[in-house]
Amino acid sequence: MKKIMLTALVMATIFTTVFGQGDPIAEKYANTITVSDLHGHLSVIASDALQGRETGKVGQKMAAAYIAEQFKSFGLQGPVKGGDNNGFYQDVVLYSAKPGEISLSTKKGKYDNFNGIIYYGTTVTNGAVERDIVFAGAGTEADFESLDVKDKAVMFMSESMRGWRDAAQIANEKGAKTIFILNTPTDEAFDGMAQQFKGFLLGGRLSVNKPEASETDGVFFVKPSVAGDIFNTKYEKLKSAVENNKKIKSSKVSYSLAMNLSEVPTENVLGYLEGTDKKDELLIITSHYDHLGMDGEDIYNGADDDGSGTVSVLEIAQAFSEAKKDGHGPRRSILFMTVTGEEKGLLGSDYYTQHPIFPLENTIADLNIDMVGRIDENHKEGDNYVSLVGSDKLSTELHQISENANATYTKLDLDYTYNDVNHPERIYYRSDHWNFAKNNIPVIFYTTGTHPDYHKPTDTVDKIEFELLNKRAQLVFYTAWELVNRENRIVVDKGQEKEGE
Repeated sequence: MKKIMLTALVMATIFTTVFGQGDPIAEKYANTITVSDLHGHLSVIASDALQGRETGKVGQKMAAAYIAEQFKSFGLQGPVKGGDNNGFYQDVVLYSAKPGEISLSTKKGKYDNFNGIIYYGTTVTNGAVERDIVFAGAGTEADFESLDVKDKAVMFMSESMRGWRDAAQIANEKGAKTIFILNTPTDEAFDGMAQQFKGFLLGGRLSVNKPEASETDGVFFVKPSVAGDIFNTKYEKLKSAVENNKKIKSSKVSYSLAMNLSEVPTENVLGYLEGTDKKDELLIITSHYDHLGMDGEDIYNGADDDGSGTVSVLEIAQAFSEAKKDGHGPRRSILFMTVTGEEKGLLGSDYYTQHPIFPLENTIADLNIDMVGRIDENHKEGDNYVSLVGSDKLSTELHQISENANATYTKLDLDYTYNDVNHPERIYYRSDHWNFAKNNIPVIFYTTGTHPDYHKPTDTVDKIEFELLNKRAQLVFYTAWELVNRENRIVVDKGQEKEGE
């Protein structure tokens, strides 16, 4: 009898796979994800009352309380032993580093932070430090071959984010202590960049780990005319040296670095649904619920970024909870987690992976949702889409499960443009899934890309495409349903691509 039942089950599985027949039980609970519920949650999460949900601020605390209350109402458990709010909070202590008195001196003058220089780092020098400085052209491997940069400062010219990061890595590997980057073509362009950095850095750079003494002193961005002063020449000569592969005589600089450190308490919000026969294995579904806060009277509501992902997690959590109440609970456990500090550097997810509530080795995958409520500029003619990143990076099975779920149920156009790790926007490394992927946990990142209201006060609820948001949330649900109910855990059969490769 058991053999007959097993054969029938196998045949049913084959029939579903071949003919695209859906699971009616999965469909029943996917349909509990509704436009009206998504709109209701988002009207709270992205309201003016929550003041833009900046990490550590009162609006973020209000959002956390709302999310935890929803998790409780669904019947989820608070899994954090001794954690606040009945275990629904994972307390996160971040460290804020604000620049103090920072200056750079050359033979021609002294320059303060944001006035000729921008310091990007957290080192404290306890007085002035003098170093030899060498010019490394465009910062390529070839430029460094004939240079001795050990224990020195090094300057190079690079106008791309990836270019200067790669060059800085080479310099640090060769023993350079300080990096100077010439990345703007005019003094006016630098001044504009300095104003942008000033607002960001004076607010405090947050980190998971307490800033401590480092082997390097960080990075200075320099104004073109100041770069000329450092080498007792003109900017045009430095530019010509890069273009014609010529040497620039080394020089000396002196700088002083001071930082003001403080602690910023915040929290990840976790809701746990225990599985049945495979409950020790865990699927995590994430979004970030923080945003940019306020600028004067302007409120950055973050309806799409990432209110849309947060309310999707809430609706998916409720759907699985309803299934469990009706006797259709998942075989594997699920952790629904909305994280803090994403806008400050993926900090909440970084904290979780450094201090996991459940063993990372038992975590089968992370499905991360960030900005799924709008239509980007590339899809004006075809809005029935969602962009996926990372599904094929670590697990062939995960990618196929995702494809099958969409083909069977939601029939969205799956766009993999951002999945290329060499794409200039480098999306694979820019949301919370990365902290799981770098720990060899398979991930799928769901997004719909940027739009004109990205990181602006105009990212509001009225601009959300709720029918599309609903469909995209349902795709995540169907993919999760298969992952937690299949017989075998998905296999990690690919090596990790490191950032920068």
